[in-house]
Amino acid sequence: MEENEDLNDALNQDHDSSQETLTKVTGMYKDWFLDYASYVILERAVPAIEDGFKPVQRRIMHALKELDDGRYNKVANVVGHTMQYHPHGDASIADAMVQIGQKDLLIDTQGNWGNILTGDRAAASRYIEARLSKFALEVTFSPKITEWQQSYDGRKKEPVNLPVKFPLLLAQGAEGIAVGLSTKILPHNFNELIDASIKHLRGQRFKIYPDFPTSGIIDVSNYNDGLRGGKIRVRARISQLDKNTLVINEIPYGTNTSSLIDSILKANDKGKIKIKKIEDNTAAEVEILVHLPSGLSPDKTIDALYAFTACESSISPLGCIIEDNKPLFIGVTEMLSRSADLTVQLLKAELEILLQELEEQWHFASLERIFIENRIYRDIEEEETWEGVINAIDKGLKPYTKHLRRAVTQEDITRLTEIRIKRISKFDLDKAQQHLDNLEEKIAEVKNNLEHLIDFAIDYFKELKKKYGKGRERKSEIRVFDDIEATKVVIRNTKLYVNREEGFVGTSLRRDEYVTDCSDIDDIIVFTKDAKMMVTKVDSKTFVGKNIIHVAVFKKKDKRTIYNMIYKDGKGGPSYIKRFNVTAITRDKPYDLANGKPLTDVFYFSANPNGEAEVITVNLRQVGSIKKLKWDLDFADVLIKGRASKGNLVTKYSVKRIELKEKGVSTLKPRKIWFDDVVRRLNVDGRGDLLGDFRGSDLLLVVTQKGVVKTVPPDLSSRFDEDMIVLEKWNPNKPLSAIYYDGEKDRYYIKRFLIENENKEELFISEHPKSFLELVSTDWRPVAEIEFVKPRGKDAKQNQIVDLEGFISIKGIKALGNQLTSEKVKNINALEPLPYEEPEMHQPEDIEVVDEENVTPEDRKEVSNGEDADQPTLF
Repeated sequence: MEENEDLNDALNQDHDSSQETLTKVTGMYKDWFLDYASYVILERAVPAIEDGFKPVQRRIMHALKELDDGRYNKVANVVGHTMQYHPHGDASIADAMVQIGQKDLLIDTQGNWGNILTGDRAAASRYIEARLSKFALEVTFSPKITEWQQSYDGRKKEPVNLPVKFPLLLAQGAEGIAVGLSTKILPHNFNELIDASIKHLRGQRFKIYPDFPTSGIIDVSNYNDGLRGGKIRVRARISQLDKNTLVINEIPYGTNTSSLIDSILKANDKGKIKIKKIEDNTAAEVEILVHLPSGLSPDKTIDALYAFTACESSISPLGCIIEDNKPLFIGVTEMLSRSADLTVQLLKAELEILLQELEEQWHFASLERIFIENRIYRDIEEEETWEGVINAIDKGLKPYTKHLRRAVTQEDITRLTEIRIKRISKFDLDKAQQHLDNLEEKIAEVKNNLEHLIDFAIDYFKELKKKYGKGRERKSEIRVFDDIEATKVVIRNTKLYVNREEGFVGTSLRRDEYVTDCSDIDDIIVFTKDAKMMVTKVDSKTFVGKNIIHVAVFKKKDKRTIYNMIYKDGKGGPSYIKRFNVTAITRDKPYDLANGKPLTDVFYFSANPNGEAEVITVNLRQVGSIKKLKWDLDFADVLIKGRASKGNLVTKYSVKRIELKEKGVSTLKPRKIWFDDVVRRLNVDGRGDLLGDFRGSDLLLVVTQKGVVKTVPPDLSSRFDEDMIVLEKWNPNKPLSAIYYDGEKDRYYIKRFLIENENKEELFISEHPKSFLELVSTDWRPVAEIEFVKPRGKDAKQNQIVDLEGFISIKGIKALGNQLTSEKVKNINALEPLPYEEPEMHQPEDIEVVDEENVTPEDRKEVSNGEDADQPTLF
């Protein structure tokens, strides 16, 4: 307590004094942080470019090599052995070893090593075992070309870097957080790395992209070569099992089934998505079943899973490595290039050592042959001293050593004296010569490899791929993702209410007028009687302006929703008519749709989701000598312009009321819609195959391989499954023709039918589990060829050509159809259809949309209606 009081007094004195005292950090404190930061960067978090290992990983591999005898070792034993080189605890070593083992490349594992799919941890290190894989033994170790250093306590020697002859860093990936920097190198495909290395050695360009052990779908459009600022998007593979069940078979990298399910449940709790229940059937393969409530769109739910759960995530790579004890930021292309060049240098060093060893073997084998064949060993019988023995052998060898490749040394002579008498007595001249010939062949081969080093390195990589590449094919599918707008796929989890008179909108106004279902991420567009407009975010209660005439959920960039309006321009002013859309705004900013005059009043307003133009009746008040008090106006005669346009003059007289006379049809041009098979989405940007021009009521025809047909609106957010075989604009008068196999009757049938129920999914083949769809056609007059199975010992039946239109008439969708044949069928092939001229259909005239914010005075010019100059006018 006394110390605290003294400290407080000191602080108060410093505060009261006018001069501040700065104490500089000196001595050990000055360098401690820098030393710590350097240690973490160089010795813990960031891998080396030479071998792709962090120090702890390198020491684990070295310990495994020292313990290697072909049998499994307890991981606890390996951890203890590694602690001779690693100055940290056993837990960090065991965790690092499990991470290496789970990558299934360098360590051959036995026991429960955890599961990267479910997130289950490995068993304790005393229960699991490990040994080096054959791949690791081949590419990771070469003691003769390894540089060694003292361990941390000086008792052992450990490698500075392991001589890895493979782009191991890119194959395994690496992630670490140091002080002031981090690294995140994503794993790549084994075989693709080898192919890229070969391309680099051949001087060709290459591209490599990540490949994840959890599979999934990836978008590498912004990968940026793995450099800072790049990003890849990863998605789970989600498919529709049936109309109420989705199945997740692959998960994004960085997640597991537990975290993925948790994210789905949280999104469900927040009301972003709606699910019934989740089943996790994951074992060796991922299988998560997502059961949906009846009546919910599976396509929309898939998009919602990507938008609001961990089924889609972004990964930002950061290529940071250690080179010459300094961090270096490089891309994966340069990493692979450096690895391939380093592999060439390591292979060269191994070949040079091998050549030196072979030449030494050849040299001594030649000396041995000379020594024994010429009986030089007899010259030492009379010698009494060691020097005399050496000199006698040296003298005896000289006449025969001219062909040797180097001079004879005293060490060579000493080795000759160590030859046993038994070896001399059993010396075989032919075998000795054969041994020398073999050595000369090997020497020539090594020299040839050194002269053609690049070709040798390419063959080395090819051999690696041949031996270890099987079963290491790409797991992650590369696709271009479409952007999902969250507002389009979110479940409407709340209700929107409005108090029109007081001017409030919100989700908490339960006693007021219900408007629509909405979500908490939606924007709301509001129009008021004084010709004002505002867009605001959904909230519990928001004031937007009194006398609200229209409120709805706002859709950004929506050019199809057209607003029709007639308003009085200020007190006693003329009335104007206008049509406009709202595509982009500033949230919470009030917009004036008229000229901003006081007492502006909206007489008529309608919102039309597909540009409909209605007919209205204008009624004027009886004032003065007005002859025409009532007439009709068609909004189709008014151009669609920007919301800031003034509009066209209706009348300068007082309007009594405006009545709706006739509902209108869409006046917008039909939209051209394409289908992009890469992302399996519709678009209006010209990507993929053109499906046609679509008006408001047009539908798409969808047929799947399961024999299901349905018609759906051409919604750009719709998703189409892989088993879809027909996607086209639906013509209600055009029949579908199908050939299918009925599993119950064991026969092929033909049927032709029309779709009578719009927006309904129907099965048009039998429900027997062995039934399947063989062929479906939307041609007017389709033709098929039937190939029959040839019976043994008999002549083959000729192929049969079938005109499907003549074979069967149009029947109901549930009809069985007519039997095609009783013979065994080999193949059924679609042929060119018979000619047919489709009758022309009358199309209404298209009204052009004018996207103008400002309108010229000529556009507002009054035009007489032919009655009287004082009568109402319309542009």
